[in-house]
Amino acid sequence: MAKGEGAESVATAGLLQQSILKQEELIRPKRESKGKLSICSKVCYAIGGAPYQITGCALGFFLQIYLLDVAQLDPFYASIILFVGRAWDAITDPLVGFFISKTTWSRLGRLMPWIIFSTPFAVISYFLIWFVPDISQGQVMWYLFFYCIFQTLVTCFHVPYSALTMFISREQSERDSATAYRMTVEVLGTVLGTAIQGQIVGKVGTPCIPDPLLLNIGNTSSVAMEEVNITHDTGSLTDTRNAYMIAAGVIGGIYILCAIVLSVGVRERRESSDLQPEEPVSFFQSLKLVMNYGPYVKLIAGLLFTSLAFMLLEGNFALFCTYTLGLRNEFQNILLAIMLSATLTIPFWQWFLTRFGKKTAVYIGISSATPFLLLIIIMESNLIITYIVAVAAGISVAAAFLLPWSMLPDVIDDFNLQHPDSTGHEAIFFSFYVFFIKFASGVSLGISTLSLDFAGYKTRGCSQPEEVNLTLKILVSAAPVALIILGLLLFKLYPIDEERRRKNKKALQDLRDEENNSSTESDSTELASIV
Repeated sequence: MAKGEGAESVATAGLLQQSILKQEELIRPKRESKGKLSICSKVCYAIGGAPYQITGCALGFFLQIYLLDVAQLDPFYASIILFVGRAWDAITDPLVGFFISKTTWSRLGRLMPWIIFSTPFAVISYFLIWFVPDISQGQVMWYLFFYCIFQTLVTCFHVPYSALTMFISREQSERDSATAYRMTVEVLGTVLGTAIQGQIVGKVGTPCIPDPLLLNIGNTSSVAMEEVNITHDTGSLTDTRNAYMIAAGVIGGIYILCAIVLSVGVRERRESSDLQPEEPVSFFQSLKLVMNYGPYVKLIAGLLFTSLAFMLLEGNFALFCTYTLGLRNEFQNILLAIMLSATLTIPFWQWFLTRFGKKTAVYIGISSATPFLLLIIIMESNLIITYIVAVAAGISVAAAFLLPWSMLPDVIDDFNLQHPDSTGHEAIFFSFYVFFIKFASGVSLGISTLSLDFAGYKTRGCSQPEEVNLTLKILVSAAPVALIILGLLLFKLYPIDEERRRKNKKALQDLRDEENNSSTESDSTELASIV
């Protein structure tokens, strides 16, 4: 009996050791694979970035010309709408980021509820931006109200989506890979936005009013021609307005579809980032920590001016093609060429930054647009040259799209190593980056539209005064080139190079390994106690 009990004890001990070893073997691969993302997850995550880019591209390229030539607003009021809308959009970013940082975890996660519940209201407000109300006195307030409402709602979508980068994986390489997927889909989203808006609206064409000097052939014939023109223009303008609403409806449907794919296909991982601080940090404390962090400020300073350059180009390119180059019926195809070029070169820039480093990619990628921007105003209007410039600009746009979102996680990792006891600031980092970019964009669009007003812009004119053409040349060529040069000079101060990035990656991996080993030992001890 005693002998049997001893044999049983030995057998039980052997089984216990085997079960602990098996449990440890199961825990280790599980922890090692925890940060890995499937291709399906990366694709679903990337698709979530399309709505912001589709709507942003349509608004960026077409809202200015829509307000001036379709809604027929005075350039001064159009500039107020564009500036206030962008400035309001900029203000909402840090506020939404702060509220997200105070949001508790739910069954859907911490960020997903913001994305899901803001989507239907954002789509409705977006559609109403492209609707011309039958009111004579309140049009300015209509567009200002719904533009600000849409910008608020799309911020409630995009800020949590941007912060989601830190919550899909703990591995830097996986986040970089997911970011590359995201940038590819986002640039593809700009292609869709440009194609849908441009092709639907371009097939109708916005009617223009010829120069009155050309109509002064005779009083009788002049009056008759004016009546015919008014009747024709009214019908054509109605068709143009309907085309804008159809495009808005199509884009709204894509917005909803992408939000559904994102919410179903991506799981927000609480363990991917230590977002929740042990002690709550106030908004102003978080803001002070983030804005006093040198690498973040230097990165923002450099990217602010380079992003502003491309926003100036984006906001005025349709008017530049229509009036300065005289390519009224081709500008939507030229915009499409820019976006297609950007989409096709995103994988190249992803390979380039992994091979030669992110700072090198910034210098080469963004500066490559400057000679072509100068070429387009030096030479006379030529369709072939314009398409060549469009393709070259697209290559640079791809770098401008990819690099900021690829570099911000590096800054956050560096911050977490420098401030290990202060966590939960990811949303603040992302939202304030977007805040500065959008505020500068609002200022640039407001100033550029006011500049056109001072130059004598004629609403719905078939041609513009020479002063307007000169202003457009400055806005799409000289000013962007100067901003790119200034941004690259400031970017030299950015301290996180490839060597520092590798050291940070190793330090973070060591911390995670230490945490995993400690957790594994705890699991094994608990298992032994249970058995």
